[in-house]
Amino acid sequence: MRNMSSAPRPILNIVAMLISIALAPCVLVGPAHAAECTRKDALGTSRVLEVDPATYPRVGLKSFPQTLPLRDGEVVLTFDDGPTPGVTDKVLTALAAECVQATFFMVGRNAADHPDMVRKIARLGHSIGYHSWDHPHLNKMPTDQAEANINRGIEAVQMALRGTASTVPSTPFFRFPYFESTPTLLNHLEKRGIAVFGADFWASDWNKMTPEEELKLLTGRLEGHRKGIILLHDPQMRTAQMLPAFLRYLQEHNYHVVHIVPAAMKTVSDRTH
Repeated sequence: MRNMSSAPRPILNIVAMLISIALAPCVLVGPAHAAECTRKDALGTSRVLEVDPATYPRVGLKSFPQTLPLRDGEVVLTFDDGPTPGVTDKVLTALAAECVQATFFMVGRNAADHPDMVRKIARLGHSIGYHSWDHPHLNKMPTDQAEANINRGIEAVQMALRGTASTVPSTPFFRFPYFESTPTLLNHLEKRGIAVFGADFWASDWNKMTPEEELKLLTGRLEGHRKGIILLHDPQMRTAQMLPAFLRYLQEHNYHVVHIVPAAMKTVSDRTH
């Protein structure tokens, strides 16, 4: 075998690049394509769906009459309330093991406390949405205070992502805490070009249960709906422990994961730089 140390530097660079690609579990090739997975037996991300807030200003049948245009057997994985070091890390590990992308609706205060986690989630190719500053009941607050809370949450996540506290979200996806919106707040977000996400069904993982009980509940609801936006919570340890089995269930029962991104998003680096 030839001694690689004697090879010209351009050849060494090419070899290093090929090795890094081979070792990477997933490569996101752009918003019009799904994540390509080097593990042939992994679930993988089946396709990437661009979401235009002008076309889909509010989605999720639990709250609104419209949802995303998913085919039978397609699901969108969404996680709320993080990031939380330790627990969110386990969620990310489970997703990476199956080469799956998800969307994380972050609480601004948590993002401010753990900016490295925000950047890690973006670096792994997941979409990042917004979930207010400190998860209040926004529908019970004066409108100006509610909007200030929403903006403070956006600013905190933007600061963690880009080092700039902007109220213009990189990804125009927002989810109301407790799904408690008001017509005024919904209209204001629509005018700002921010899509509001509800969910089509969830795991009720805020309730005390075992990971096994959560898996049974979630798969039962999945079989009833057959497709949709799924709500989970990445700070919940029971969900982190349940997730690997749920992803295997999706694969074994021929379900497909769809990754949502904003319309006209071109590359992973566009999300993180």
